[in-house]
Amino acid sequence: MKYDVIIIGAGTAGLTAAIYVQRAGKQALVLEGATYGGQIVNSPEIANYPGFKNISGFEFVTALYEQASALGMEFKNETVTEVTKSDEGFIVTTTVDKYEGASVIIATGAKRRKLNVPGEDEFAGAGVSYCATCDGMFYRKKKTAICGGGNTALDDAVFLSNYCESVTIVHRRDGFRGEPSTLELLRSKENVHFLTDVTVDSLTGEGKLSALNYTDHKTGEKGSLAVDGCFIAVGQVPDTEFVKDIVELDSAGYVIAFEDCRTNIPGIFTAGDCRTKTVRQLTTAAADGTVAALAAVDYVK
Repeated sequence: MKYDVIIIGAGTAGLTAAIYVQRAGKQALVLEGATYGGQIVNSPEIANYPGFKNISGFEFVTALYEQASALGMEFKNETVTEVTKSDEGFIVTTTVDKYEGASVIIATGAKRRKLNVPGEDEFAGAGVSYCATCDGMFYRKKKTAICGGGNTALDDAVFLSNYCESVTIVHRRDGFRGEPSTLELLRSKENVHFLTDVTVDSLTGEGKLSALNYTDHKTGEKGSLAVDGCFIAVGQVPDTEFVKDIVELDSAGYVIAFEDCRTNIPGIFTAGDCRTKTVRQLTTAAADGTVAALAAVDYVK
């Protein structure tokens, strides 16, 4: 069977794309190596998506999945390993089979890079977060830490400083890669503190996070910082390795495309966090899914 649109990834962008493809009277195949939903499925509460005062990540993505399924989306739990051009479209190869599609949407997302320290996975959703704008409001008037030294970390710290009792920026170096003007603003805030030239050793607590443990590079001494929440902002890793030989990627591995979601290859589109963009939120993922789907449908007419 040849599908009209093969969508790689079943996060918010991919499932939104599937909804719009099916509503346009075309057949979508969605391929996902992990569970549907993407990163947001593990979020205990979403409070920044229009129309929902609050909803759990699981409820949100399940509703998307069920809506797409009811419209006729075909879903296969398979990991894609390669996308190649064929005479009549594209061949998408997985660890299980090969599928032919008239067009392809890459919606594999990007994962926040982890610190890879003990306690990080244990307290995910219970004090550890990778998105300050998503979860910051849950730490109003509480003690928080931001791990990182780039623009994302500094911007997150500015955001949190407006709500939290304290924000400590924890960085492995003395200097910062982020914008000097943002750094200057943070240094002027009384509730923002800096813990630099340290290595985070572990995150600990009983049932929920309560401490960030570290080693000082200069003295070798061990220390502990009491926190209610730790936001990790040490970069992202897009899941695009499997398409590096067919579409153009930037130096960080993101699929190069503008707001029209079109890649350099006609018939291949991209949506969501794996695309080159500045804002990565649920709302922008849904918007990308819509744009990419309608473009793909128009392409296969």
